[in-house]
Amino acid sequence: MTPLFWVAVICAVGYLPLTARPAGVLRSVVKTSAVAALALAAGVAQAPVMLVLALTFCALGDWLLSRDGDRAFIAGVAAFAAGHVAYIILFLLQPSADVARIVQSPQIWIVGVFIVFGLAMALLLAPRAGALRGPVLGYIPIILGMGIAVLVLPGPGWALVAAIAFITSDLVLASEKFLLRDDHWALRWTPYVVWSLYWGAQAGFFYIF
Repeated sequence: MTPLFWVAVICAVGYLPLTARPAGVLRSVVKTSAVAALALAAGVAQAPVMLVLALTFCALGDWLLSRDGDRAFIAGVAAFAAGHVAYIILFLLQPSADVARIVQSPQIWIVGVFIVFGLAMALLLAPRAGALRGPVLGYIPIILGMGIAVLVLPGPGWALVAAIAFITSDLVLASEKFLLRDDHWALRWTPYVVWSLYWGAQAGFFYIF
């Protein structure tokens, strides 16, 4: 692994104590650097362009979501949506990719689970997202599309594990922001769960591709 990868690891671990803190410049810089360093490492290693783009968009999303306000949140969702699209293209462009795998077993059952999961989340979030309903509901099919697209690869393998970790981190984040009461006991732990799953997924994609 390159020195930039270890910079990413240090920033990712260093961000853990900051996850539950209010928005601030230090928090935003450390969070963003944990994925931006992966994007730089991928570029230096001449990794696929779509991997570099996906990591770059996600790093931008990290910065935006770490700031206060609905406008920053919407922009962050858009950046992550672009990152997921880049991941989808990355998966489809792999020499070993085969779209026919999606309709084979067990992949077709995983697709079914993703669809049911997406519908359930949409039904739960729609009445609670308020003015953010449009971006939130629009984001759901995009991230699930990323999870379905990874099924074109041989496996199931580690790429699917990383995709599921990414999707789960967003599920927990959405529950934290829209579904749980402010005094819910789980909120003490959700920031650490979200960050661990999310950064682990990004590091997983970096390592695989």
